[in-house]
Amino acid sequence: MDIVLIPGFWLDGASWDDVAAPLRQAGHTVHALTLPGKESRDSDRRGIGLRDHVDAVIAVIDSLPGPLVLVGHSGGGAIAYAAADARPDAVARIVYVDSGPLADGGVINDELPSGHGEVPLPDWDVFEDQDLTDLDETLRERFRSIAVPEPYGVTSEPQVLTTARRVDIPATIICCGYPAETMRELIAQGHPYTAELARLTDYELVDLPTGHWPQLTKPVELAAVLLAAVDREGAPSR
Repeated sequence: MDIVLIPGFWLDGASWDDVAAPLRQAGHTVHALTLPGKESRDSDRRGIGLRDHVDAVIAVIDSLPGPLVLVGHSGGGAIAYAAADARPDAVARIVYVDSGPLADGGVINDELPSGHGEVPLPDWDVFEDQDLTDLDETLRERFRSIAVPEPYGVTSEPQVLTTARRVDIPATIICCGYPAETMRELIAQGHPYTAELARLTDYELVDLPTGHWPQLTKPVELAAVLLAAVDREGAPSR
């Protein structure tokens, strides 16, 4: 199976290395993406928006025979959802890593500190405590050493979706900071955060207790959950 790994904010394709290795050992073909403007800290990020990242993923989908699995971490989940919206017949499953589908017209996060057309990795106090679970000082230093500023347009431009069939694509939501039980409660309450997730017709919630960056804090465990999701058969557990 082709597995396309889409990083979240401030990360490139190499951030998936510790996760990709077990997937390849299991016989899958892994495509860990570095999205436009995130090639290096010196890259020109001016004018790069959310759709540029979505189109980059669509181009990868079009280059592969399919069906394939899209994996989106954090903001990468919104990108995966939009790419699947454009190519619903080519995507067998979407896996959201501490993330979820972003509805049409929504933005990923336009409240992050920004300047000069980009959003650098902010100070740790910007994040919630559960985001930082297991991210010890060594991992924080590693994260900051590899972090690349995010193009501002990716964080703030509205999502554009056009295909109703996107809600029928099977999905796995890996719950890290908030456990699956909390997500189920939010869905039952009709919380806006889970409104688009609640529209999906075939999804499962899987717990992976750690912080917001499991590819750094629990890469082996994340790989195992991804392998199970790729091989998933039968009805989802909600």
